[in-house]
Amino acid sequence: MLYFVATPIGNLKDISLRAIVLKSVDEIACEDTRRSSVLLNRYDIKKPLFSYHKFNEKEESEKIAEKLESGKNLALVTDAGMPVISDPGNVLVKTLIERGLEFTVVPGACACVSALVLSGFSCARFCFIGFLPQKNGERKELLSKYKDLDMPLVFYSAPHDIIKDVTDIAEVLGDRAAAAVAMKDGAPFAEKGDLDEII
Repeated sequence: MLYFVATPIGNLKDISLRAIVLKSVDEIACEDTRRSSVLLNRYDIKKPLFSYHKFNEKEESEKIAEKLESGKNLALVTDAGMPVISDPGNVLVKTLIERGLEFTVVPGACACVSALVLSGFSCARFCFIGFLPQKNGERKELLSKYKDLDMPLVFYSAPHDIIKDVTDIAEVLGDRAAAAVAMKDGAPFAEKGDLDEII
């Protein structure tokens, strides 16, 4: 069995009790073994770790499938949040389905849902878009597809991309209400600050 295990999005206490499965697997695939070690050490989880990230997904997915076929139980964790959702793992899911191998999900904290709640917008319906492409043409083409969608749109943005992202979003989507939710001291928070002028 392969377990896709959600990890905390900031606060190490935001972990599901079901994530205890990490203590029972044979090996753990990690987006970044150094970052995962901090979490695993906190919960006294001592297992062999190996790297699984966007630059080796195809090759490692095949190796993981072979390990599962040999009878091993494995887990995949990413730096924060749920594998596959704006993180590595999708190639692995496809590989497991193609080879008829078992896998499941251990849920946990979700940055998208936390941001929605803190935004104050209606959460009855929303559209998750995630990270924008790096190339300008691709960014604007993607954004234009959502211009007339009448519901909250949720974007992820790295700190070094926030100015560019918000600028492009405003340019393409026009004048509409927006909220920025950031991570502070290991937890999401909503606060007025440097982004006010941009938004």
